[in-house]
Amino acid sequence: MTAKRFHRPGSPPANKEISEFEKLRRRILTALVALVAVIATGVVGFELIGGEQASLVNSIYMTVITLTTVGFGEIIDMSNHPGGRIFTMVLLLLGMGIVAYTIPMLSALVIEGQLNHLFARRRMLRKIESMKDHYIVCGDTVDASYVAEELARSGRDVVFIAPTDEALVAAAERLGELPGMVGDPTDDKVLNAAAVGLARGVVAGMHEDKDNILVVLTARRLAPKARIIASTKAMETESKLRVAGADGVVSPSRIGGMRIASELVRPTVVRFLDEMLRDRRADLRIEEIAIPRQLSADHRQLSDLWSSDVSGVVLLAIRQPDGGAFEFRPPVSTTLRAGMTLVVMTDRDGRERLEAKIRKWEPETAV
Repeated sequence: MTAKRFHRPGSPPANKEISEFEKLRRRILTALVALVAVIATGVVGFELIGGEQASLVNSIYMTVITLTTVGFGEIIDMSNHPGGRIFTMVLLLLGMGIVAYTIPMLSALVIEGQLNHLFARRRMLRKIESMKDHYIVCGDTVDASYVAEELARSGRDVVFIAPTDEALVAAAERLGELPGMVGDPTDDKVLNAAAVGLARGVVAGMHEDKDNILVVLTARRLAPKARIIASTKAMETESKLRVAGADGVVSPSRIGGMRIASELVRPTVVRFLDEMLRDRRADLRIEEIAIPRQLSADHRQLSDLWSSDVSGVVLLAIRQPDGGAFEFRPPVSTTLRAGMTLVVMTDRDGRERLEAKIRKWEPETAV
């Protein structure tokens, strides 16, 4: 965390982002305070030295030409005022250093865009801190960037955590504008900066399995209710990841092999799924919609959900509560139960309409 912005290359770790912002803010404030103080000192000093001939404008003029060393003529006579000349020399020596430091620093920040980028990253971190029910993708692999891209395209809020600048650059080339940060995802501070305690899900997509185990352990401790999915190179690591707290483990190599076999024997189905996922003009997906457990929906039927306001949503199956059996192509007279899961094919708008309709039942049935 509306517009989303990915960190630009070279961004500092998330747990150092705020401290960097504070350091720069203090530098700017200190420089500006020193500049204002030396100008005010010069104006007051020249007014006292010049007496009646020193108006406010004349005093400001004398201060400016002294600090900038432009060498214009004095309009406040110093010929018979040795103390005034000493004051001018002291002001010049002290003030010139302050001006020489402050003006180039502010100019560089504006011209190079560092200030804008820093404020943008600061706003992004504040946005992440306010997120809820979002997804955190941790990784330095291409698979992790694919996960983040799919989540974002299906309308989910995503935060991407890359362990290195290089991994962030690679992900940014694919993902574009998404909230992201550089940091070690096994570090509590980094995950907390991504609001892991309020996240709906966490993905561990690191290059090494040992890193994925540490990510899962850390995320499970900080977010006990989040769904955590980890990738693995070796299937023998699956049991370790599950013991660490992963709800699901995926082997990209195994899925790749299954995909090759499917391409061989059912190419039309594979092409259909590919076009559904790759077409950037559409966001048709197979989604799951949960009937909330706190919702007493026993008196509702599937027919209550399927009306004109949820047209375009195709029901494929239902799953009974607590991981029960699937029922494919269920009749519309099927009774809905709290904790049941609907498997549907729909686009983003259809999913949101269906979820909104289910939420409307809550005031009527909440206990």
